[in-house]
Amino acid sequence: MTDDQLARDVDAVCRLSGEFTLRSGQVSSEYFDKYLFESDPALLARVADAMVPLVPEGTDLLGGLELGGVPIATAVSARTLLPALFVRKKAKEYGTAKLAEGPDVAGRRVTLVEDVITTGGAVRDATRALREAGAVVEVVVCAIDRSPADEDPLADVGLEVRPVLTKAQLDAARG
Repeated sequence: MTDDQLARDVDAVCRLSGEFTLRSGQVSSEYFDKYLFESDPALLARVADAMVPLVPEGTDLLGGLELGGVPIATAVSARTLLPALFVRKKAKEYGTAKLAEGPDVAGRRVTLVEDVITTGGAVRDATRALREAGAVVEVVVCAIDRSPADEDPLADVGLEVRPVLTKAQLDAARG
């Protein structure tokens, strides 16, 4: 499997045309519906396989962001045998009142796992919250990076973005 073939397959399954408001508030004429590849076990497995080499050495936990990062983090966890952590958008208001479900993060190196990054808002929020809880967060791996080429949307929080696919690769896959 080449990255080109994966890009073609993800693009064919996930790219929708129309008018869409993104989490950032931006309006886009196209949308990458990540749930369409995440709900396809064969395609999710291929994305997870491509993500494994992007996970930095020394990672203690894989932090899947609610909701789209959770299935990817779970699939990557099953391949790497690194424990998964499920990071909520905000701490739940009942029970344990945790922001991150799973092992304690204090003093541990957490690699975040996200589905699609455009401006990085959800990743930025999770990074700050996990760091406040004592985690070391330096890298996010994502299935699709739709941010503009040559722009790191998370530089302001010192986070390296490692994508499986970029918007440029998906655009090229359309031919």
